[in-house]
Amino acid sequence: MIDLLLTSRPVSWVNTAYPFAAAYLISTGGISWVLVVGTLFFLIPYNLAMYGINDVFDYESDLRNPRKGGAEGAVVDRSRHRGILWASALTTVPFAVVLATQGGVAANLVLLLSLAAVLAYSAPRLRFKERSFLDSMTSSTHFVSPAVYGLLLGGAEFTGGLWCLVAAYFLWGMASHAFGAVQDIVPDRETGLGSVGTVLGARATVLAAVVAYAAAGLLMLGTAWPGPLAGLLALPYLANVLPFLGVDDAGSGAANRGWRRFLWLNYVTGFAVTLLLIWYVVIR
Repeated sequence: MIDLLLTSRPVSWVNTAYPFAAAYLISTGGISWVLVVGTLFFLIPYNLAMYGINDVFDYESDLRNPRKGGAEGAVVDRSRHRGILWASALTTVPFAVVLATQGGVAANLVLLLSLAAVLAYSAPRLRFKERSFLDSMTSSTHFVSPAVYGLLLGGAEFTGGLWCLVAAYFLWGMASHAFGAVQDIVPDRETGLGSVGTVLGARATVLAAVVAYAAAGLLMLGTAWPGPLAGLLALPYLANVLPFLGVDDAGSGAANRGWRRFLWLNYVTGFAVTLLLIWYVVIR
């Protein structure tokens, strides 16, 4: 059980559960069993599947990665890999089946896309994580799709402003993944793994993250009030990555300092987003 807990990366649970819960709650305006089941699904089973599959099939590279073995990814003995994969399937499928009975075609397609992205990112042969740029897009889908699913499940109307919000969130996700890839450039190259970081190099990847964060903030100007204020939340992320613009490939591991700040920065900005959502509900 400890291995399953570690491989699901509890520090990141909220990053998928919160977007679904917030989107569904805002769309429906009330609490229901669907909200509870969906939030629990995106809190634990979804993360166990996403990170469990990743830890199993990235085992060889993780052994050589000094940041693995803790909150940033478990290194679980091979003898437990089969159990992790079975646990991922057995906890994910029942939730997905129940949720599928509550959504329409569009919602279920997004749910299917979300689960497909979880599998495709790390599973053999697909390995989207080794296809530069597609890796960042797939990773962003992991976090944006629960929100889009919550919106569709809750019957939200997709206005121009809402599309701006979704696009901004997607760019934020791509920027975050790209920056996270910088710290792994050396171990990834040593084991022959491809990524946006190994292809672009450290400096260009950090620059790409800066541009994507800035674009995400600007896109929020197209959302309904107080959405534009959320655009300011791009600033802490920019401040976090800008110091690494000069890092080279050999010293790319130093970006781990920024990545660790990023993990906790999400909690701070998440609190700010919660306040803005409450404000939005009140003025609506």
